[in-house]
Amino acid sequence: MSKEFAISILEALRGRGFQAYLAGGCVRDLLLSREPADYDVATSATPAQVMEIFPDAYAVGVHFGVVLVPKTPPSVVKSFAESAEENPAAESQTIEVATFRSDLAYSDGRHPDEVRFTQSPREDVLRRDFTINGMMLDPLTSEVLDFVGGRKDLEAGIVRAIGDPERRFGEDKLRMLRAVRFAARFEYVIEAETLAAIERHAAEIKIVSRERVRDELTRMLTEGHGHRAFLILDETGLLPEVLPEIAKMKGVEQPPEFHPEGDVFQHTLLLLDNLPHPCPPTLAWGALLHDVGKPATFRVGPDRIRFDNHVEVAVKIAEAICKRLRFSNDDTTRILALVDNHMRFGHVSRMKESTLKRFMRLPAFHEHLALHRADSLASHRNLATYNFLRQKLAETPEETIRPSSLVNGDDLIAAGYRPGPKFKEILGAVEDAQLEGQLVSRDAALEYIRREFPR
Repeated sequence: MSKEFAISILEALRGRGFQAYLAGGCVRDLLLSREPADYDVATSATPAQVMEIFPDAYAVGVHFGVVLVPKTPPSVVKSFAESAEENPAAESQTIEVATFRSDLAYSDGRHPDEVRFTQSPREDVLRRDFTINGMMLDPLTSEVLDFVGGRKDLEAGIVRAIGDPERRFGEDKLRMLRAVRFAARFEYVIEAETLAAIERHAAEIKIVSRERVRDELTRMLTEGHGHRAFLILDETGLLPEVLPEIAKMKGVEQPPEFHPEGDVFQHTLLLLDNLPHPCPPTLAWGALLHDVGKPATFRVGPDRIRFDNHVEVAVKIAEAICKRLRFSNDDTTRILALVDNHMRFGHVSRMKESTLKRFMRLPAFHEHLALHRADSLASHRNLATYNFLRQKLAETPEETIRPSSLVNGDDLIAAGYRPGPKFKEILGAVEDAQLEGQLVSRDAALEYIRREFPR
């Protein structure tokens, strides 16, 4: 979303006599010389007044004073607004315009029961979360309205709650996770009183909807600072509350000949360092959960530490986590596939050509390969298999990995075979031979079938 569009909205509001400023995270990012992901406008105009100025505007939270002003047609904006609840990361060509307000009581630990619109930008700032997010900017004059010391905290690298942290977190429990995310993303420290408040109230994060928790964790995992984020989650006591299965990885030793980096928790956090950026959410979660079955399967054998069947156990645990955090069916399938297949890379050098090609045609194989690379770099650092597969993919035409079938069930019936379970075995054998390069035509396939599977 362009800064110019946001400024045009700001100018239109001011032209009608209202106060209007850029607000929140975009101001923080601009002061840090970063490109904001989006731009928000705060104004003294009420939602009704905003919608009068911008007839295409669409109210998504009139009760809270929030209106979306689109570049796109209203029907598209409406569709976006309806989908945003399910996918807050969705993008739309809109600017959020929010009326200055002060929030009254929060009885659910997430949303204010009532808001009061105000003409004071200072009042609006005082109800926000952290000082670094609590500044307003006039982009026309570069004047910064800073009532809470946000610039000083930006320069010092501090995440500090505005006012009383007990009150800020009492109003909205999700802010505890947001504090962790900002501290990780910017490599800041959480101010002492703010940190202490999080530690005292960590268990209350369970009040927040699972979808919102999932989305914050996903941002931590995909913004490129997952390692630091999970260390801070552990430090604050939030980790066992939101992902106890990951907390259980701490102290679970691994055989040093394969994992010189340390225990399962250390390995997993190092792996997060080696994910691509930007990182698909499914890959990030697959990486986080790939060894989640190790704590439950840890045993010391006669020769070394073992984790027998840890993949199967990990898939079950990961499935339970995905269900708890309400991932979509498609995302769950992708995440579980990453967990389920990550150990197969160790067998690549011994795979038949047909098995290898089937492996390489797993859906989203690029994510499997990226996970293997990160897994290797976080342990033995041997990328031989990764490099071999990269070269194999580059040299192998797509049509030889996913060739068209030479024969089908109708061909078998026409050749005199009776339909039944045997068909699957025959067709599978033909595909194996095709993938091995032994069969290249329908006639050759039918001759192979008559020879290997006589009627």
